[in-house]
Amino acid sequence: MARSTPAKKAWRSLTWLLVIIATLTAVNAGGVLFSNGSWTPKLALDLEGGTQIVLQPQLGEGESVSGEQLTQAVGIIRQRIDAGGVSEAEISTQGTQNIVVSIPGVPDQETLDRIESSAKLEFRPVLVTDAAATSATGGDGADASAAPSDPAAPPLESTPSVSPTDPSDLNYVTPALLDQFTNFNCDDVDALGLNTAPADQPIVTCDDTDSVKYILGPVEITGENISDASAGLSTNSQGATTNEWGVNLEFDATGTEQFAGVSERLFSLEGARNQFAVVLDGRVITAPTTGGVFTDGKARITGSFTQDSSKALSDQLKFGALPIGFEVQSRDTISATLGSSQLTSGIIAGGIGLLLVVIYSLFQYRLLGFVTVASLIVAGVLTYLVLAIMSWRQGFRLSLAGVAGLIVAIGFTADSFIVYFERIRDELRDGRSLEAAVEAGWKRALRTIIAAKGVNMLSAVVLFVLAIGNVRGFAITFGITVIIDVLVVVLFTHPIMQLLATTRFYANGHRLSGLDPQALGAVYRGRAQFRAPVAATPGKKTPGGKEAAKRQTIAERKAAEADKSFEDASTKGKKS
Repeated sequence: MARSTPAKKAWRSLTWLLVIIATLTAVNAGGVLFSNGSWTPKLALDLEGGTQIVLQPQLGEGESVSGEQLTQAVGIIRQRIDAGGVSEAEISTQGTQNIVVSIPGVPDQETLDRIESSAKLEFRPVLVTDAAATSATGGDGADASAAPSDPAAPPLESTPSVSPTDPSDLNYVTPALLDQFTNFNCDDVDALGLNTAPADQPIVTCDDTDSVKYILGPVEITGENISDASAGLSTNSQGATTNEWGVNLEFDATGTEQFAGVSERLFSLEGARNQFAVVLDGRVITAPTTGGVFTDGKARITGSFTQDSSKALSDQLKFGALPIGFEVQSRDTISATLGSSQLTSGIIAGGIGLLLVVIYSLFQYRLLGFVTVASLIVAGVLTYLVLAIMSWRQGFRLSLAGVAGLIVAIGFTADSFIVYFERIRDELRDGRSLEAAVEAGWKRALRTIIAAKGVNMLSAVVLFVLAIGNVRGFAITFGITVIIDVLVVVLFTHPIMQLLATTRFYANGHRLSGLDPQALGAVYRGRAQFRAPVAATPGKKTPGGKEAAKRQTIAERKAAEADKSFEDASTKGKKS
């Protein structure tokens, strides 16, 4: 099989580059048409403005919130927002109690739910549901139908006459609790603040659709015992994937032990008492029956979930419940803190930096500098498309710090081209033809470029992991440009040089090409072949100057030594 020529490889690489650009353009176009996408990257809070939400803690009489609780709440809210794809949000404390959340743009309802919900998750056994209400009895054996309705009647007993032995014991269902259940209005659930109800007492509540009422026993497992949560499609008994979304839970060691004991008890019960209710912020989101004993610490929450709602719930549970409950004190629209004038200044600064790079490239490399300019344009197109896609797919927003990352990347990107061009020049000085110099220079330059970009990428990753807020925007844009830089050098700059090497203008080393061997001081033109010395002319400097003369002298001395060695070998051969 014939080997591919450099020109064929170059065209293949350029074709791949066009495919990548076309794919990114098509993806972004699809987002614009079908997914509320945009051709322009979204701007962050400092450039566009957004929404400010002030959260106030829900405290009882005489209670107070500690600084540790506020710090923990800020961290959890930040994780929830980041998990929802909202970038460049600002979360801070206000005074000694409130938390201020500033989000760029207009947040959707799911994002607001992530912020405002305390996500207090509890697992409680079911004691009574609507269907079982007529047959349930209290601790004193009274029938539900005997509950008095006369206002003048004595108060109903609210304390079990027989102490319950476990959370599923019906002795918890006192006449007072059963009366509350009978007259309970599901519209009152949110107003009752059931997410702050005592964990060791039963409660009356409804499901999240307000269609089923429950009496639930004391809390047996809390959300703190969840080690991981993820959203996904359910599977049936045959292992086939269904269209029902749910949340997969994994408990820690304590939760696994607790869940094993609970499932063992519930599995032996019948009717409503076989159910185990999952309660989120006082409402039952699902109450599945217990079909076995689970000892592996894994469970699944199912219900009327959509993909988005299951993802939102899994994020809330995964990142933990807030240490205290919060309510929204105010929600206001805020203006940009820096505004369009600062963005304009940043763009001007980037333009000046780009202009200086172009001037330097043309001065140093003559017409070869236009390869640098074209490479920068290609890198700019790829970067713009990637940022636009990330804006509507991942919620990324471009802040002033992110703009700074793009400006800094111009210099780092130009460094790659300079390294490559200088390697080619070194090969020309050693006497190679331009085509050979391009290939040999590329092999040497690629190792240097990969090493340098590896360090840059490591810096971006460390900065992204350790930093918060706008600094992460700088790390993101810087990391993106590092990856695109390598892509452009491999798929555009090197292939263009391979094609230029086949043209007469560059191959013959025209003085405007930037690759003139004589101007570079090249004198050695292959094994035992040298360029004829240029006669010195009074008042005129020799091309290449002292460097060329020095290289010529060294090369001639090496040739003389080689000739002498050859003559000595010939003489010995004749004597023998």
